[in-house]
Amino acid sequence: MRKSVSGRLYMLLVMMVFAITLSENAFAQVNTAKDKEFRIERSMPREAIACIDCHKKEHPGLFADWAGSRHASANITCIDCHKAEASDPDVSQAHFKQYERSDQKFGTKEYKIPIAAVVTPKDCSRCHPDEAKQYSVSKHANTMEIIWKIDPWLNKGMNSDVERTAGCYHCHGTVLEMKDGKLTSETWPNVGVGRINLDGSKGSCTSCHTRHRFSVMEARKPQACGQCHLGPDHPQIEIFTESKHGDIYDAFGDDYNWEAAPGTWSPGVDFRGPTCASCHMSGAGSVLTSHDVTERLSWELQAPLTVRPSEFKPLPAKTNWETERDKMKEVCTQCHGKTWVDDHYMKLDKVVQEYNNVYFKPAKAVFDELNEKGLLDQTRFFDEPLEVEFYELWHHEGRRARMGSAMMAPDYTWWHGFYECKKRYNGFMEEARDMIKHNKKSYISTDYPNATGNTEKPKAVFPKQ
Repeated sequence: MRKSVSGRLYMLLVMMVFAITLSENAFAQVNTAKDKEFRIERSMPREAIACIDCHKKEHPGLFADWAGSRHASANITCIDCHKAEASDPDVSQAHFKQYERSDQKFGTKEYKIPIAAVVTPKDCSRCHPDEAKQYSVSKHANTMEIIWKIDPWLNKGMNSDVERTAGCYHCHGTVLEMKDGKLTSETWPNVGVGRINLDGSKGSCTSCHTRHRFSVMEARKPQACGQCHLGPDHPQIEIFTESKHGDIYDAFGDDYNWEAAPGTWSPGVDFRGPTCASCHMSGAGSVLTSHDVTERLSWELQAPLTVRPSEFKPLPAKTNWETERDKMKEVCTQCHGKTWVDDHYMKLDKVVQEYNNVYFKPAKAVFDELNEKGLLDQTRFFDEPLEVEFYELWHHEGRRARMGSAMMAPDYTWWHGFYECKKRYNGFMEEARDMIKHNKKSYISTDYPNATGNTEKPKAVFPKQ
């Protein structure tokens, strides 16, 4: 009897172990990692499938960016952005050769459609009309017009066309040109904010939302703006990094909700401290989101003489500075008290007043006197020492003092700003007074290098010149 019971218990134990093993194997099968697979939606037209299949092999990085984008999730494919009309001036003739390839199943004429390599704000406006319209009136979109109106580097031909293409135009934008069905190497590649496109539109959305991911998260981070807003003349990214806002971003930025839907990114909810985008573009309180980055400005801090945006002659803003300041103040009061915000602007206004009246206006009056007396040669610019000194007084130190104050970075306001202004001002005035006293003309750099740039304003920007 005891043996019978023991045998039954043994068999029961064996069956339990077997059942547990089966259960574990089944659980393991359910939770086995699956290979990642990208499935092409059946709703895509066959031409779009051809684009994806080809670029998946030819440009896997490009494909991976697109596959991880919101565009891909919304079934927006290559042809939704790149498809063009056969008569469009920017149609890529080289791309037609892809439909003559025998090494891939889509390389046939039945898939042939006109494609433009450059996707412009006009193309993006088909789905993002408000953003494109707001961008079109901003200083970003119109920066080519601005610099050709005021910049002696261009108007006096003081740098070469190569230096411009590799330097200035990288951020400001080129005037795109086609030759023999291809974009010219002098104007492409380029994603400058003020690029003049062949369809007549201005700018490049990929300046901030890099292709082909077009990430809203990327554009919200200060590094997106820091691609261009850095260096001795407009160091906004360095100023931001020094400021308390930048310190908070460095400490807590990994916890921000960067992926919040457009128009919903909220201070105190999705992020603790602001970035460039949250102050100048994102919505807050009753202030609406805008792609006009200059909308909320109440001073033109980059101008030689600080003026209100509506008084900036190269591109007068069609706004009221008090209305725009109130918008920015409302953004500020999402985190700060009214007294804090009001007093900050009082300080900024005093900085502007002192820069204008103590540094720029007296130096400008003496600079004008030098030119009126013929002591400076007006044929060119930057080839005489005092031309450089006067330029850097406002273009370098003067900007840093003003921008440092606006963004609450004291080291840039003082040591990189007003301290350097004093040194530059004193040296400039001493030499200028001596030249006027002795009626002495300036030394001219006869060996000034590479002053070979084209001085003709681009017709695409100035058609009535």
